[in-house]
Amino acid sequence: MSTYGLRLAPFRGLRYVPERVGSLAAVTSPPYDVVVRPDGQRHLETADPHNVVRLILPNEEDPAARHRQAAWALFQWQEEGVLAADQEPALYVYEQRDGDFVQRGLIGALRLTRPEERVVLPHEDVMPGPVADRASLMRATAANLDPLLLTYEGGAAGAAAEIVDRTADHREPLLTTTTEDGIRHRLWALTDPAEIAAVDADLASHQALIADGHHRWATYLRLQEEQDGPSPWDYGLVLLVDSARYPLRVRAIHRVLPRLPVEDAVRAATAHGTFRVQDIPGPLDHALQALETATSSGNAFLLTGDGRFRLLSRPDPRLLDESVPHDRPEAWRRLDAAVLHSLLLDRVWQVPDAPEHIQYIHDARAAVAQAEQLGGTAVLIHPVRESVVRELAQQGVTMPRKSTSFGPKPATGLVLRSLDLE
Repeated sequence: MSTYGLRLAPFRGLRYVPERVGSLAAVTSPPYDVVVRPDGQRHLETADPHNVVRLILPNEEDPAARHRQAAWALFQWQEEGVLAADQEPALYVYEQRDGDFVQRGLIGALRLTRPEERVVLPHEDVMPGPVADRASLMRATAANLDPLLLTYEGGAAGAAAEIVDRTADHREPLLTTTTEDGIRHRLWALTDPAEIAAVDADLASHQALIADGHHRWATYLRLQEEQDGPSPWDYGLVLLVDSARYPLRVRAIHRVLPRLPVEDAVRAATAHGTFRVQDIPGPLDHALQALETATSSGNAFLLTGDGRFRLLSRPDPRLLDESVPHDRPEAWRRLDAAVLHSLLLDRVWQVPDAPEHIQYIHDARAAVAQAEQLGGTAVLIHPVRESVVRELAQQGVTMPRKSTSFGPKPATGLVLRSLDLE
């Protein structure tokens, strides 16, 4: 295998034994940071006693106890035959199908590289708290429990993508399941040395963009640094998708401000002409269309949480220029997330950047419901194009935190990587 560029190594996947669980769909979970807690976590825990959420979000107050609980559950489930390791190391072809939308890629153990190597490009900064938490969990379990989502541009004749398609179109899958969101998942094991070598040769000349999983990537790097020499921690579990062949969906990540009532938010945002405010009739889908239209000609945000929808648009150019940092490219300064945090959250609303003051929710309906339940404000934003994200990442410029949500994200629980098997 090559020693530069992207290097995706096969591994012995740890997978659920179908006969030992209610169904494969019942033991899967979204990524840990997408689970809406506590309701979503309880829903997953009760779907099956072996749902993987008990590993990625163990339910104990004390962090150390949480991670010990996850490690014990992982050990017990292997002892009981609920989880079993595949006999041969493999790269795993993974397909997600949602109606007419299809995403295919390769799950493997990716060689870790330092930021200065420019092989794996982040586009968001990370917070130390989640990195420390994920590091403690991975240390305790000695496992990568869920794959990151990375994309690369393979071009028209990429060998890796051709092998992915040939496998998915002509071979019987290891597993097939449909999760409750309606997405159909299929998984194949790629064990042929010639095909693995062809994948490696193709990927060696590419760089990847982290689409989802910045905190886990930072965790991988931290744990690698803790080792004395070469070890299984030199690799981390990822799903790698050729976005030239399978473009990802890019969605916004919305904000919920539980301690800021909507009326107060609107009043402050429109004082002294900071933003223009416009009432938008519901339902939510109609209001989101109005947001999309407004965003095409400038920064705009949709505020709700009290049964009404208000569109903020046309920010004051002087305040905008004063508030958004000048040490970034103009494309960054025009991002809705940059304007939201620099002008609205920091300057106008003076909302502290802390979990009790700002919640990040991927689904617009869930954000609205959360704001209504808490008596706060949901700030709905429009997604950024992938090309903008990649362009900034290639310049070494990170997006404002929680700016984008790429998907569909891989289901957690279909294949795990235990470092004890390597």
